Amino acid sequence: MGKQILIVDDAAFMRMMIKNIVTKNGYEVVGEAENGQVALELYKKHKPDLVTMDITMPEMNGIDSVKAIRGVDPKANIIMCSAMGQQAMVMEAIQAGAKDFIVKPFQQDRILQAIGRVLARGDK
Repeated sequence: MGKQILIVDDAAFMRMMIKNIVTKNGYEVVGEAENGQVALELYKKHKPDLVTMDITMPEMNGIDSVKAIRGVDPKANIIMCSAMGQQAMVMEAIQAGAKDFIVKPFQQDRILQAIGRVLARGDK
C-alpha cells in the first residue's frame, strides 16, 4: 500500500489538484480538510505519513495547525503550501515544524520532489 497523505486547503479545487497528482503517483489520500481544525481531527484519526498544509485558511490557519499536529505527533511530516509572497509565513511554518514547502501555482514535479524528500528523511 502506498504512503498515506492528508490534504489540507480551504479551496476544493486545490485539494483536488493535489489529490490527482499524488494518487496517480502511488500515494493514498486518507482525508481532505478545508481548515486546520478539521486537519487536526483527521490527523488524529488517520495518522497519515504526510500532510500537505495550506497556510491561509479560516477557523485555524496552517501555522497553528502545524503546531497542533506536532503537539499530537512530534514526528509529523508536514509540507506547507503557500502562495507567492508568503515567505515570512513559510519561515514561521518551518520554525513551527513543517518539513518543506511548495509554492502555488503547483508544479507536479515540485510536489512529488517535496513529498519524496520529506518521506525519505524519516519514516514514521
